[in-house]
Amino acid sequence: MAEARTILVTGAARRIGRAIALRLYQAGYRVAIHYGGSEKEARATAEECGSAPLFQADLEKVDDIRRMFHEVEERLGSLYGLVNNAARFRRVDPFQLTEADWDFIHSVNLKATFFCCQQAALLMRKSGAGRIVNISSLGGIRPWEMYAHYCASKAGVIMLTRALAKAFAPEISVNSVAPGVILASSEDPRAQDLIAATPAKRSGTPEEIADAVLYFINASNFVTGQVLAVDGGLSQR
Repeated sequence: MAEARTILVTGAARRIGRAIALRLYQAGYRVAIHYGGSEKEARATAEECGSAPLFQADLEKVDDIRRMFHEVEERLGSLYGLVNNAARFRRVDPFQLTEADWDFIHSVNLKATFFCCQQAALLMRKSGAGRIVNISSLGGIRPWEMYAHYCASKAGVIMLTRALAKAFAPEISVNSVAPGVILASSEDPRAQDLIAATPAKRSGTPEEIADAVLYFINASNFVTGQVLAVDGGLSQR
């Protein structure tokens, strides 16, 4: 029996990242778990994924990203897939937005996504093929006035996905999943307004995002540069 292909999931300790890791593991992939500060939750996710290997890195630091991928190669030998899930989300009035606010979001949402793609692709080329899935957002498709910096970062992820799909072809595909409203809590009134505007009339689940990621991981290299909005139809309104 052939050895399972390895997929690294960033920010895999909780919520959507955890669901993605579990879904990939259930589909027969060997999952590698990245975490930043949530070590306890990451270890729990790793145990649910068959004692998956853990990799800690501060994604704000490019040197830390490079170190992590070096460790992936040393410990696991090769890498077939990367899911860039780690991200930050914060509401700030654009009139009050500071440089620190901007950098807090972009350092992880966009800069780290690029350098993880770069380092993963360098590793994937050694084995001849790979699949990269970037988690973007409905906020990269539709403007949200109190999240201008976040929307800019996720729109950047979408264009980055398209550019790297060309740059990394034909061996490596690069696609993006754009989640709509995926609630951690049903008590957020702003989220309830978005749900009311969603044609599906509900929020999505982390598992639905994970299914979309699995589709791109399984797809041939003829599917690349695509953005799949998993949002109950909200991006069409």
